[in-house]
Amino acid sequence: MIAGELLIDAHVHAPRLRTLKPAWLEWAERFSGPADWQSAYDADGDPVPAKLSGLMAAEGVDRALLFCEYSPRATGIQPIEDNLPMVRHDPERFRLVANINPALHHPVAAELERQLALGAVALKIHPVHGAFSPADKELYAAYRLCAERGLPVILHSGTSSFPGSRTSFGDPQLLSDVIEDFPEVQFVLAHGGRGWWYDVAAFMALARENVWLDLAGLPPSKLPGYYARFDFAKLARKFVFGTDWPGLPGHRRNVRALAELGLPDDVLRDVLSGNALRLFPGLMS
Repeated sequence: MIAGELLIDAHVHAPRLRTLKPAWLEWAERFSGPADWQSAYDADGDPVPAKLSGLMAAEGVDRALLFCEYSPRATGIQPIEDNLPMVRHDPERFRLVANINPALHHPVAAELERQLALGAVALKIHPVHGAFSPADKELYAAYRLCAERGLPVILHSGTSSFPGSRTSFGDPQLLSDVIEDFPEVQFVLAHGGRGWWYDVAAFMALARENVWLDLAGLPPSKLPGYYARFDFAKLARKFVFGTDWPGLPGHRRNVRALAELGLPDDVLRDVLSGNALRLFPGLMS
């Protein structure tokens, strides 16, 4: 907790470093600022569950959603199994998020079932790193499964600097038909439409009850500028706190920066934890 407020980081990467391409390490070093993220790793480049849990606790993080990723063309394959030791060590703090890539997983529903059986509480898809459309009909079986299970879908929205990425697939509008076809599924636009699509993402979040924006990778002080064409306090009611750890200067710094935006107390509380508690099942169990 920070100042007595529950804090949920809904966007965390803690992969084994040997599974990554060099660009990921360069990204982490560039954006981590003074945060000593590598202190959570051993000499072989594997995350140490006790150290990662301690680092998160020191930063006031009560719950953290751990992402895996199957994107061999951009960042590498980071299997969900690599996150299991963190969850076993600290099942109260850590939760798993599934990831599927239709170019690798067929049928996608079977792979999603397998990852859900390991304890995943949401599905993340990364069209930009995988070079596929989020409206690919093969993914509809996964969306249907999420609808049946009451699980949210997280979509990378916006740009990515990793070689092999296809930024055109980061356009949130590509998900518009899916959102209409699955109104019972909650969709989280990770990175809030970063880059060229802030307006699109914000419009979708305000127009649709089942669309949310996670703040991963976005400096809080710049949010009012990114969304200058919108009622910021109203839009903030659809924000979900996430950091893209380790690519941030620090959780406490981000929380302080959010608090300085002058949002109503209830809105800020929902950004830090309330919205995530509504979206992701079992975070408090």
